[in-house]
Amino acid sequence: MRRLRQDRPPTVQELLASGDRSFSFEFFPPKTDKGALNLWRTIRELESLQPTFVSVTYGAGGGTRDTTVDIVERIATDTTLTPVAHFTAVNHSQAELRHLIGRFAAAGVRNVLALRGDPPGDPMGEWVKHPDGVEYASDLVRMIRSYGDFCVGVAAFPYKHPRSPDIESDTRYFIEKCRAGADYAITQMFFRAEDYFRLRDRVEAAGCDVPILPGIMPVTQLSTIERSEQLSGAPFPPEVRARFEAVADDPEAVRRLGVEHAAEVCRELLEQDAPGIHFITFNKSTATREVYGLLDAASYGGRGSAPPMTA
Repeated sequence: MRRLRQDRPPTVQELLASGDRSFSFEFFPPKTDKGALNLWRTIRELESLQPTFVSVTYGAGGGTRDTTVDIVERIATDTTLTPVAHFTAVNHSQAELRHLIGRFAAAGVRNVLALRGDPPGDPMGEWVKHPDGVEYASDLVRMIRSYGDFCVGVAAFPYKHPRSPDIESDTRYFIEKCRAGADYAITQMFFRAEDYFRLRDRVEAAGCDVPILPGIMPVTQLSTIERSEQLSGAPFPPEVRARFEAVADDPEAVRRLGVEHAAEVCRELLEQDAPGIHFITFNKSTATREVYGLLDAASYGGRGSAPPMTA
């Protein structure tokens, strides 16, 4: 196992190469004071699991840019966690992008997830490049790498990106991001392990060995299914939907099934050598900690173990 340097925070690339499976969590910037209190309570609850890293998303159109940066800076300075800042190109000039890179560097944040981003108002609307911005995520990766000692991640799409015409072109675009300097990738959410394996196989067949972390979100209520389709741009698997519809009249049964199903998918992924699991939390810790507890992450080489549920 390679020893990490102690004079600076580790990068995600170093953590993934350390020999342990990665277990990480994703948060989003809250819109209200109550939401902010809930976010920091969730962060503190999940901190005890000693995750590999935590990431903070970036609102469509850069709408939460300052909040995202503030949260990432606070995580870096006030917690023991390694933060990853989502970073998008949409609606930003290159000068604004350079300013943000400088803010992260000043706060000691060295891990960034580079995304082209969705148009504000309509994620599926036409993407229009800022007149002085960058066109593609691969351009953003190159830009970030050129301005400092950053570890850069990118997105991967098990079902293909909604704007990609087909799987082949989507794979080609992903490879371009990796060749631009990406160190790792995190997938959009999915609900069948086989969809991740197909993605991994086609990327490996193209000669790319960048580690791809699967993004998992427990389904705790039926409305999550429709929401996930809007967020991921992919249909919810019909055989999985049928399992949830069979208990649709019992909200607690839906929640239990969601936790059990997420744990099933995670086990299959880890048993087939996925480098870890990236949990999409929606700023709630309980279901995620339950899934983590069912996994017995330590048995897969995880860094921590799940404490008793308190919320």
